[in-house]
Amino acid sequence: MEEIGAISLFLFVLFLLLGSGVWVGLALLGVAFVGMTLFTSRPAGDAMITTIWSASSSWTLTALPLFIWMGEILYRTRLSEDMFKGLSPWMARLPGGLVHTNIVGCAVFAAVSGSSAATLTTVGKMSIPELRRRKYPENMVIGTLAGAATLGLMIPPSLTLIVYGVTINESIRKLFLAGVIPGLVLALMFMAYVAIMSKMSKDFNPDPEPYMSFGQKVANSRYLIPVILLIMLVIGSMYAGVATATEAAAFGVIGALVLAAIQRSLSWETFTTSLMGATRTSAMIALILAGAAFLSLSMGFTGLPRALADFIAHLDLSQFQLLMALLVFYIILGCFLDGISSVVLTMAVVEPMIREAGIDVIWFGIFVVVAVEMAQITPPIGFNLFVLQGMTNHEMGYIAKAALPMFMIMVVMVFVLIAVPEMATWLPDTMRANPSG
Repeated sequence: MEEIGAISLFLFVLFLLLGSGVWVGLALLGVAFVGMTLFTSRPAGDAMITTIWSASSSWTLTALPLFIWMGEILYRTRLSEDMFKGLSPWMARLPGGLVHTNIVGCAVFAAVSGSSAATLTTVGKMSIPELRRRKYPENMVIGTLAGAATLGLMIPPSLTLIVYGVTINESIRKLFLAGVIPGLVLALMFMAYVAIMSKMSKDFNPDPEPYMSFGQKVANSRYLIPVILLIMLVIGSMYAGVATATEAAAFGVIGALVLAAIQRSLSWETFTTSLMGATRTSAMIALILAGAAFLSLSMGFTGLPRALADFIAHLDLSQFQLLMALLVFYIILGCFLDGISSVVLTMAVVEPMIREAGIDVIWFGIFVVVAVEMAQITPPIGFNLFVLQGMTNHEMGYIAKAALPMFMIMVVMVFVLIAVPEMATWLPDTMRANPSG
C-alpha cells in the first residue's frame, strides 16, 4: 500500500508541474525533491546537488553536444541540395520515383545528424519544393518525409541512443552499432511501401524525369562524396575501434566545419549561430537528464522500481506480453512528451523490469527508439508534425493522416525486431572488445 501511495504522489506532482507549463527537467527535479522530502530521511538538497553533479560530469555525455553541433553545422550547408542532385538520378527509375529521395536522403543525413528534427528540416527544405514541382502526390511527399525523418533517432549517431546509454550505463558504441541494421531495414520497408502505392494509387502521376545515361548518373554522384566521407569518418572510426563515440563526435564536428568551409557556407555568423543552437539543445537535454537522475535516486530510496519489477514478475507475463504492454505505454506517453523525456522519465522503473524478464538491454534500446519514433508522428505533441506544419502550412490533421502509413510500418517493424532480435544484436556482438564511449 505504501508503494501505491508513493506512485500516486509522484504521478500527481509530475502531471501538476507539467500541466502548469514547467520545463520537463525542472518538473522531474520537483517531483524527486518532494519524494525525497516525504519518503526518506536523507537531506534532499545535498542529494540533489550530488546527483546533478554526477549526472552532468559523465564523460560519455560529452558526445551529445558534439553530435548536436555537427548537425547544426550541416543544417547550414548546401548538404540537402547536393544530396538531392546526387540521389535523384538513381531514384528516378525506381517504382515511386523521386519520393524515394525523401527516404534515402533522410537515412543518409541521419547518419551524420542524430536528430529527427534536423533530418526533417534539412531534407525537407530541398525535397518538398522539388517534388511538388514534379506533381508528386502531396500526401505521399508529406507522409514519407515525416516517417523517414524519424530514422535520425535510430541510425547512428542517435541522440536518443546516447541518452538511453547514459541513463542505463551501457556502451554508446554498442547501441550505435545495434541501430544500423534495424535503421536500414526500416528505410527499406518505407521504400517498399512507396513502390507498392505508386502502382496502386490512381493519383500517382508525376512528371517523367529526363533520361540520363549511366555516366551522367555517376557524374552526379560526386555530390554525395562529402557526406559519404563524413559518415565513414564518424561511424567507420567507431566500428573500426579507432575512436570512442565521444572521439568520433569530435571528428564529426571537424569534418562538418571542413565541409562547410569547402562549400563556402562557413562564416563567423554561421559558426556562432550553430554553436548557440547546439548549446541551447544540449542544455535542455542536460537539464532533463539531471532531473531524471535525481528522480531515479529518489524513487530508489522509496523502493518503487524494485517493487514494480517484482509486481510485474508476479504477474508472470511472457517477454512478448511485457513488450506489448511497454509498446502501448510508450506510444501513449509519446502523445504528451518528446522522445528523450519519455526515455529518461521511465528508465528508472522500466530497466529493472526488462532485466528481470531477461530482455537484452541493447536490443531493448532499439525497441524503445522505434516506439519513440512513432511518438514523433503522433498527435498532439508529435514534433515532426509541428515541423512539417511550419514548412508546408498544412493542417495538423492532414499531416497526421499522411503519416499514418509510416506509423503502421513502424508497428510492423516492432514485430520484426521481436521475431528477429539478431537484427539489433548481431553487429554489437561481433564488435571487438574496446573501451566504450
